Amino acid sequence: MEPIKEGKFSYIEIGEGTPIILLHGLFGALSNFRDVVPAFSPRYKILIPQLPIYDLPLLKTNVKNLAGFLHEFIEMKGLDKVNLLGNSLGGHVALVYSAKHPEKVHSLTLTASSGLYENAFGGSFPRREDKEYLRKKIALTFHDPAMVTDELVDECHEAVNNRNKVIRIIAFAKSAIRHNMRKDLPNLLMPTCLIWGKEDTITPPDVAREFHQSIPDSDLYWIDKCGHAPMMEHPKTFNTLYSDWLTARNI
Repeated sequence: MEPIKEGKFSYIEIGEGTPIILLHGLFGALSNFRDVVPAFSPRYKILIPQLPIYDLPLLKTNVKNLAGFLHEFIEMKGLDKVNLLGNSLGGHVALVYSAKHPEKVHSLTLTASSGLYENAFGGSFPRREDKEYLRKKIALTFHDPAMVTDELVDECHEAVNNRNKVIRIIAFAKSAIRHNMRKDLPNLLMPTCLIWGKEDTITPPDVAREFHQSIPDSDLYWIDKCGHAPMMEHPKTFNTLYSDWLTARNI
């Protein structure tokens, strides 16, 4: 999947039909959804924009401006109604966008989303020089430690050793905590699907339950032995849950 470059946007687009926009998290990348795309691209237009995590001016490095970027992307593509699916910080971006532009959102899907509470970095920021320490921190994302590949460790190590990236990672983590969505949730009237790992320690199960209780038209699904990235750790189960939900909702 080679990204398309159009102005300031870099994104993947594949398939035809009703658009589904996939939104990655803070340490995420377009590849986080590699097992989701082939399951849905035969029926839907799948779009994965690269969020400008490291590119926004420091004073604009917050969740609100990422939602603004998403709005610009949707306008650039000339999309009317979209289905949003966000993981972690990407879910938070989808929430902020949905609260501001409800008329543009056909459905909302959150998986391990921030917006209410998150235990970022397991309570402390990763030390820069120590790859084994980083490996343990990344392992908090998953239930299965085997998911922590050398490639993931190298990507994270590069990010936390780049001063420009590190200050933005911290800024986004603080912004996610500050920008609490609790008061907005009862006003989100679009069909909402919540898919959560039962062993998520970053946005724990209680977070999913509060989203479910507060968003009026929501359905909550659990995946066993699963951490903070269900679409990576259990892609088949994730795809089945999401596909069945879309079908049940006639989307």
